[in-house]
Parts: sequence; structure tokens; C-alpha cells
Amino acid sequence: MFFTADEAALVEAAVDRLIPPDNLGPGGKDTGCAVFIDRQLAGPYGRGDGLYTRPPFMPGAATQGYQMPDAPAARYRSGLKALAGYIKDAFAGKSFHDLIPVEQDKLLADLESGSIELKDTKSAAFFSLLLQNTQEAFFADPVYGGNRDMAGWKLIGFPGARYDYRDWVERHNEVYPLPPVSIMGRSDWTIRE
Repeated sequence: MFFTADEAALVEAAVDRLIPPDNLGPGGKDTGCAVFIDRQLAGPYGRGDGLYTRPPFMPGAATQGYQMPDAPAARYRSGLKALAGYIKDAFAGKSFHDLIPVEQDKLLADLESGSIELKDTKSAAFFSLLLQNTQEAFFADPVYGGNRDMAGWKLIGFPGARYDYRDWVERHNEVYPLPPVSIMGRSDWTIRE
């Protein structure tokens, strides 16, 4: 909906390194984190609706929230372009998804620390945005495209949008016995013909 094919490939590979698959469950790619981010950037969040995007812009505290001139979609578009250009120059024409996992992890760590110089983009700020949106995608209701099969919720034992589980609220350190439920219900609840 928003990403080009190359941008989508980069984001899919990046979210799979931020939340790698392991014996506890699928990673960022297989849980739809890139799909969630793509849908969000194509809508009001991507346009910056409800975000502070007007001057004056001054450095603020982390608690003050989003205060930048560019909407998230514009930040992704310029950040992904700058990152792809950096990778192409630094890795002999390769793209992020062509790199081995160790190289991808090092690149993401350098992006997070701000030690990579990206054209027209603050690397640490772009990494922070990507990480935040990946985390949101992994734990959001599946109706928004991420958290496929409620993998994030299953990982932490969250019951989801279940109607009533008050009898379990005070039962600490006990595993909730029922599977999570999305806003749209569970797939095994739908009528099959």
C-alpha cells in the first residue's frame, strides 16, 4: 500500500532481524510486521494526522512525543532511500536482504548508535522509528496486519480482546489457559462451508 517492492524487501528483512524467529515463535517477517507498518504509513499515521509537525522545532525530552516537521511516511521514504544507498556503497552494490544475518545485525546496531552517516537522515532517529513501529506491529491486534496468528500475544500470554477474564486478573504467575482472541474473533470461530 505504501512501500515500493525494494522498500518492502528491506523492511521485511530488517523486522526479521529486530524480532528474529526462534524456538519460541516466528519472527517479525512471518508475523506481518512489515505489512502492519506498510498499512500504517498508507493511512492517517503516515500522513502525520494528530502528530505535532508544525514549527517551532526544538530539541525536547523523550516524554514530549513526536515533534518533527516530516510525517512518518516521509521519514520512512527518505530513511529507506538513504539506508539503501549507504548499503549499496558499503557492500558492493548489495541490498539489505542480500547481506548475511551478522552483517544485517551490525548494520542495525550501527544505525541505532548513530555511527552511520545517512544522507538527509539521522540514522539513530530512523532506527528508533523502525524499532517502535516493529514493536507496535508485533503486539497490535492482528486486524491491523501484524501479530499474525497472535504470535506476539501468545508469546507473552496476553488474552487479547477476550470479553471477560476478570476471574484471572488477580491470579499472578499462572498461565492463562485459553488462546488469545482478536477484535475480529478467532479464525476457528468462522463458519466454513
